[in-house]
Amino acid sequence: MSEKGKYASATENRRWVWSEIIWPLILQINDVAFTLKQFQEKREKVCIEKNISINIPSRGLVSLMQKGIIRKEGKLYSIHYRLIPYMRLKADCNYATAIHEVRLK
Repeated sequence: MSEKGKYASATENRRWVWSEIIWPLILQINDVAFTLKQFQEKREKVCIEKNISINIPSRGLVSLMQKGIIRKEGKLYSIHYRLIPYMRLKADCNYATAIHEVRLK
């Protein structure tokens, strides 16, 4: 990752965290919101399975919040309201779809 620019790495982190941790977690718990503990448990499990450093996905969550895909309300993190129909349908919602839905006005 060191050969990529800062922005390319941030985008890669966001994509990875969304597709490998957050969206599978949302489908698993079947809820629009999750706790930091739920995120951390899922992150740890995925990082062990994929044999990657836990530091990479920790930056991804904050980055997703900055993009508006994830919102923090008190102690809960929730997905953007426009992504709820995907969750209800148990549909695949990749990062490109998520960012597109969030940016639609």
